Amino acid sequence: MDIILKYFPNLTERQKEQFAALPDLYGDWNSKINVISRKDMDNFMEHHVLHSLAIAKVLQFKTMAEVMDLGTGGGFPGIPLAIMFPDANFYLVDSIGKKIKVVQSVAESLQLKNVKAEQIRAEQVDRDFDFIVSRAVTDLSQFVGWVRGKLSDIHYHKLRNGIIYLKGGDLTEEIAPFKKKVHLYDISDFFEEEYFETKKVIYMPMK
Repeated sequence: MDIILKYFPNLTERQKEQFAALPDLYGDWNSKINVISRKDMDNFMEHHVLHSLAIAKVLQFKTMAEVMDLGTGGGFPGIPLAIMFPDANFYLVDSIGKKIKVVQSVAESLQLKNVKAEQIRAEQVDRDFDFIVSRAVTDLSQFVGWVRGKLSDIHYHKLRNGIIYLKGGDLTEEIAPFKKKVHLYDISDFFEEEYFETKKVIYMPMK
């Protein structure tokens, strides 16, 4: 928990309890289903939970915001964001059923009433969201194709509705088609750990 409190010192007691419960919940599930790389479990809070929360340093989701986490895998970034923003609504989707089973179980254990998790493909989702978040599920161009038409025309956050994407490495070629629209945030500006040196938050308004 120390690494979360280092950057988010104003958590409620309930949020602290929920974040503190994550390592055991995922450790238990990981012993049954390989949700997270075994070697990565030693750095679970830094590599998965804190990494997901980099989005919270870029944008604070407002009450009743509708956010989809597309390709959520084991629930990242959606589960940590749902803990951080209990008044926003999170829809976590993935095409792999066993991963969604884990997400549903974790959300239930934490009593996250603001999370709905479903096994569904991107093209089958038929509703609008304020923001669509994800963590490096595919090339950005392909991702944009998946989410086109799924963002609301009504804007009420400090950033216009769009994609907020976590990715690392050299993104020059990947963002080239969207150069004028994309905003890059270096996660190393928020978190000092070496793991975040090359990692970024990509924000792209879609309307």
